[in-house]
Parts: sequence; C-alpha cells; structure tokens
Amino acid sequence: MALRRSTCKLANSLKFLLPRRASYLHSHATSFGFKEVREEEKSKLVGNVFSSVASNYDLMNDLMSIGLHRLWKDRLVTKLCPFPGMKHLDVAGGTGDIAFRVLESIRSVSHRAMQDGLAETEEQTQIYICDINPNMLNIGKKRAIERGFAEDRYLHWVEGDAEALGFEDESMDGYTIGFGIRNVTHIEKALAEAYRVLKRGGRFLCLELSHVEFPVFKQLYDYYSFSVIPAVGELVAGDRESYEYLVESIRRFPNQDAFGRMIVEAGFQKVEYENLVGGVVAIHSGLKL
Repeated sequence: MALRRSTCKLANSLKFLLPRRASYLHSHATSFGFKEVREEEKSKLVGNVFSSVASNYDLMNDLMSIGLHRLWKDRLVTKLCPFPGMKHLDVAGGTGDIAFRVLESIRSVSHRAMQDGLAETEEQTQIYICDINPNMLNIGKKRAIERGFAEDRYLHWVEGDAEALGFEDESMDGYTIGFGIRNVTHIEKALAEAYRVLKRGGRFLCLELSHVEFPVFKQLYDYYSFSVIPAVGELVAGDRESYEYLVESIRRFPNQDAFGRMIVEAGFQKVEYENLVGGVVAIHSGLKL
C-alpha cells in the first residue's frame, strides 16, 4: 500500500516555540487553489465545487487513487480505535465513508465483547456526520440506505461548518476529518473547534493529501496531478475546473511538519503523523489531554 510508511513524532519542545493559543493574523484574502480570493468568497466557491462533484465523488476517488483511498480510510479508523458507547464526530464526511467504517469497527468490538461475556455498551454509541454541503450529505444518506444503515439510530447527519461546530464543549470522544481540512478558509479555526468539542483524552485524526518526499516521485506525481486528474474529471464528471482546484488546493496546503505545528498550536499533545505512499497522503493525530 505504501512506498514508504513513516511515523514522525513532533517533539514537545515545539510548544515553547509557539504560544498555546496564539492569535493568527489574516489578510482579507485567502487561497482558492492557486487563486487569491476574498475570505468571504472562499466558502461559496468551495461549496460550488463540491456541489458539482457530489454525484461522482466516490467514483472519482476510486479512479484518482486507484482505489487506495479505501485502504487509507481503513488505516485512519484503525488509528482511531473506536469503542462501543463512544460519541464520534466525522467532519467533512458527507458521503459517510469514514463514519460507516467507524460504526462497523464498533460493532465488531461489540460482537467480541458479547462473546467474552462483557457488558454491552453499543446502545450508547453516537456517530455524527457533519458536512457544510447538503448535496454531499444527501449522497451519504443514499449510501446509508444502500448499505442497510437507513434506520440506524447511531448515525446522525448534520449540516455544519468545521469552523463553527454546533456541538457542546468536550462532548466527543473522537474527531476525524478526511480530505476536508484543506478546503476550509481558516485551518486554525477548524483545529480550535476540534479541540473544543473533544473530551479530555479525546483523539483528533486528520487524513489529508499532502506532500511527497522523493524528488523523482514528486515529478511523476505532479504530472499525474496536473495532467491526468483534471482530464479524468472532465471525462467522467464533465468538470475539469473543479478537479484542477482540488489538485491546486493540495499544493497550497501546509506540508506535514507545518501542519503538525498547527495542531500543536491548537492545544493538542502527542502530535504525530504517518506518511502513506511516500507522502501522497498523511494521517496526523493528536490527543486532548
């Protein structure tokens, strides 16, 4: 699955370099791919992109990653260590891909617990799928029906903004965000919200397309990203521009170490990341202690 898989722990010494709750200074412009746009415009532009790609989102993920995104999400959920009775929040998770895996993992743990004669706590499990885009949520709800989760009382679909979550402080045991944080206007606000809603001991996990490590591989990856992916998007989804934005947004996203420092700055401890496929994808994690 991976050309190289590495885990890099970010030393606690970073914390004396960065104040725990520093205030970030923003101009009135932000990036939308390689373009500079006003902050108030970005969320609308990103919303238009995902409204456009929603119906083909899962198919394009399969094509763009050659199906590897499934393994990456499996790895994310393995690192989460779901448990029966947990309250979990999956942000930017409209299609349900990660939430379904979390629920299936919990049910697997519950089944083993029942076999061992342990107390059953699955009934308390609550999984919230939060996405700012209603079209993505609708795709997820349809997929839930197809997978037999339509009447599942553990799944809750919520339209909401990663930068202003409608959940109480310290209400979640786990927080995941997959391929979504690079699309928010203010990454640090999304991280602050993740920290706010997690309970003490709660785990933050982010799966995101990132920056490759090897020069030769980077050249091949750049060619594939800028030439092949937009062409496939045009052929399959009839939308080249949206996939050009998605590729550009990856290049504008902070590299693994820089993003790790942002997670530390948000207050998380034991921050680390794992590279998959030479850094094409990275999984960052942190704990609220």
